Amino acid sequence: MIVVTTDDWNAEHGTLRTYVRDAGAWKETGSAADVTIGKNGSAWGIGLNPTQNDGPQKHEGDNRSPAGVFRIGEAFGYARSHATAMPYVGLTASDYCMDVDGSPYYNRLVDADKVGRKAVEGSTEPMRRDLHLNGDGLYRMGFVIEHNPDGRRGGGSCIFAHLWRSPTSTTAGCTAMTDTTMERLLAWLDPKKKPVFVLLPKNEYARLRDAWRLPSP
Repeated sequence: MIVVTTDDWNAEHGTLRTYVRDAGAWKETGSAADVTIGKNGSAWGIGLNPTQNDGPQKHEGDNRSPAGVFRIGEAFGYARSHATAMPYVGLTASDYCMDVDGSPYYNRLVDADKVGRKAVEGSTEPMRRDLHLNGDGLYRMGFVIEHNPDGRRGGGSCIFAHLWRSPTSTTAGCTAMTDTTMERLLAWLDPKKKPVFVLLPKNEYARLRDAWRLPSP
């Protein structure tokens, strides 16, 4: 389990910790790390957790990172391969994440060479940012956070863990971190152990910790 906690709903940065199950209990492993999240903070997302009605709700374009419990999907990067046990996609210039609400490909990673260039019109998420956006390296390494996996219209899309530009650079809804932290996570994650990603403000974490069987802080 990867756990990110923030000070409150509007905080744009947080602390990342990692845990493994040991004899039925959560045990922290590795060092805590700083991360940045959406520039407007966080909001309840659509994941594995029960629906929560108290607090902001994630929607497309709100610049908030989804809060809750989410499966961790495939890893990706600019290199053809990476030292990770997770399923990995070596990105190409034709790979996009579809963030256009109403598209049949909404919230999906697609290859424009396969689905057609017209199908990705309007997407603001070319995955090879280095090729499309003047050498941008944010997606040089990362993985999918499976928020809104069924593509509920307007629910928010293209949520990743990826690299940050700086400790003060926020995101449009993803979770960003240093190269060192990302390298550690990709080397550590094991798909056989069904890893999950948790993001919560501290007061919500305290409220839900027992019910959701989360690690003790």
